[in-house]
Amino acid sequence: MVLQDSETSKVKEIIKEDVWSTIKEFLNLGLHLGEGEGSIHITIGLLLLLTLAFIVTSFLLKWLRRILTRKMEGEDKMKFISVFKFINYIVYVAVILATMSAAGINVTLLLTASAALFVGLGLALQELFQDIIAGIFIISDKSLHVGDIVEVDGKVGKVFEIKLRSTRALTRDDKVLIIPNHKFLSDIIYNYTQNHKTTRESVSVGVAYGSDVDLVTDLLLQSVADQKGVLQNPKPFVLFNDFGDSALLFSINYFTSDSFGAPRIKSQIRYKIDAKFRENNVTIPFPQRDVHIFQQQPFRHSSVRNNKEGEGS
Repeated sequence: MVLQDSETSKVKEIIKEDVWSTIKEFLNLGLHLGEGEGSIHITIGLLLLLTLAFIVTSFLLKWLRRILTRKMEGEDKMKFISVFKFINYIVYVAVILATMSAAGINVTLLLTASAALFVGLGLALQELFQDIIAGIFIISDKSLHVGDIVEVDGKVGKVFEIKLRSTRALTRDDKVLIIPNHKFLSDIIYNYTQNHKTTRESVSVGVAYGSDVDLVTDLLLQSVADQKGVLQNPKPFVLFNDFGDSALLFSINYFTSDSFGAPRIKSQIRYKIDAKFRENNVTIPFPQRDVHIFQQQPFRHSSVRNNKEGEGS
């Protein structure tokens, strides 16, 4: 019995001294910089610990995201996932710092040494940070939705994707408009469908002075009466805008639920206006100018005649 106990203790000592010490030596292999409190040790054990921490953190974040988004609608879920990606980066950085601190690395010294780098990156990437913060605001307060029609820098587009850094919209000529999110906070953006899908559009036209304004009003209303895309409720209406330099200025105003296709609808209305004006002899004038010549002295016909004779000779 005593012999068995001694053999067991010897086996434990061998495992403790040989096997465990070998494992510790293997885990301590790596890059060792400095001495004392300011030393930095990047070892195999630290890398394995970081890998394990990343795996556990990734699993926990995915589990948390599924719990929080399981009752959300499709659009809200996509927005939350975009914000959650930004949160992931912050969590991963915190896990790296906590793991390195637990491994005995002085994190404060590391942050102090890289402070200048962080300041430089902050200045260089400040617009990127503005885009990300603006993206979080857009997604959280739901000020912009997929399908909204917006006007940015004179370009109109229908939003089809909202990301953390930028928003993508399809223009009327089938081009993709990439809008940095900070523009929604710093610039004036027109959202045609923020409150509802219906917008008011107008087509302007000028008629010659002396035209029957009541007839012009009736013809303009007829031009949108059967037009596809024009709503009859609210009713279209005509405005006598102004007395122009060479024309009476009118506009036919109508409501449509297809703001994105407004240029096509306006083009069809202009075709109808031109046809109806021709049928009813309503003239669309072009700009005219009267030229008045003022002279201080009468023309010298003799000198002109003499010049011509001189040229002939």
